[in-house]
Amino acid sequence: MTNGSGSFNSGALVPGDYKILISAKSFASAQTTVTVQLGNTAAVHVKLQIGNEKETIEVRDSALQVNTVQPTVQGVLNEQQIDNLPINGRNFLDLAQLEPGVQVQDGSNFGKDGFSSISLGGRFGRTARIEVDGVDVSDEILGATTTNIPASGIQEFQLSQSSMDISTELTTSGAINVITRSGTNSIHGEAFSFFRDSSLAAALPAPPGLSEPFQRSQYGARVGGPIVKNRFFFFVDAERTLQHEQAPVLVAAPFQQYSGSFSSPFHENNLMAKPDYQITQSMRGFYRFSYFQNSFTTNGGTAGFSLYAGKNVTRTHVAGVDFGTGSFSHSIRFGLCLLKIRKDLSRHELYFFPNSLLRCSLPC
Repeated sequence: MTNGSGSFNSGALVPGDYKILISAKSFASAQTTVTVQLGNTAAVHVKLQIGNEKETIEVRDSALQVNTVQPTVQGVLNEQQIDNLPINGRNFLDLAQLEPGVQVQDGSNFGKDGFSSISLGGRFGRTARIEVDGVDVSDEILGATTTNIPASGIQEFQLSQSSMDISTELTTSGAINVITRSGTNSIHGEAFSFFRDSSLAAALPAPPGLSEPFQRSQYGARVGGPIVKNRFFFFVDAERTLQHEQAPVLVAAPFQQYSGSFSSPFHENNLMAKPDYQITQSMRGFYRFSYFQNSFTTNGGTAGFSLYAGKNVTRTHVAGVDFGTGSFSHSIRFGLCLLKIRKDLSRHELYFFPNSLLRCSLPC
């Protein structure tokens, strides 16, 4: 129902394509379609013609849509773009680089090895806000995220840079808002495998006369479908990364003879399971369990042989319900994140002095 000026509010909707039928007494009905995107308000403007109510006129809008309702500077990537655009490494935050003025920062820059963050407009990436399914996954202490999610499990990816609304919380750096996939009335799925080797790519930096091998395998699968048609759905996604690298450490002159490398393996596992339930026509609930684990050996981003092994394990439980009452939309979220970070108990360091080399072992 519209108000006296013809305005209406549908309430919260799941992102997707919707068909809208508008009818009024003594006017011909009009039918149009609209695409609802994550974090965006979709506006529909239709003029009805005088005529028979049983007559339906199809209204076709231009494919190029400009959001005239919200002042936010933002961009949204849909599932077709996420599936088809090449992303090196399949880190879900790498998708942000497809928007102008965005760079991905290595979490080791602020003590968060094994994770990434984003820099918008040259600002430091520590304070960027990151939300998944309406729950904040930002690390409040170090920055970056508390967990990663499988790239193949993302339905839409939104990046806001300025004039953000309250749904993105408080930040001066910009915000990432991600919604994960859900099952539908038909069973859909995919399986993939990617392989990369240094013999097929540009050589990594290495000391003179040496070559540093690199190899990465990534594979996974997803499937979603109905448990009860039109009512209860499921979605499951899993990805794994196995990377082997001989990481170089280049020492500047006059000590270039001490340049070398160290073995720097990286393993990552991502698992996600999500059931959705259509409680009523205007109320939808979901539960998502995510498991993330990675392990690595690194020098913490320093130009030396100060090495340590690390491991991160995150288990996330998220439950939510969305519903509308009149002209109001309501979203309720509950999230529980169990994060475990472990580093080895010893490390090896190399100290450089003119014409001498000293190796020692120190406790962390």
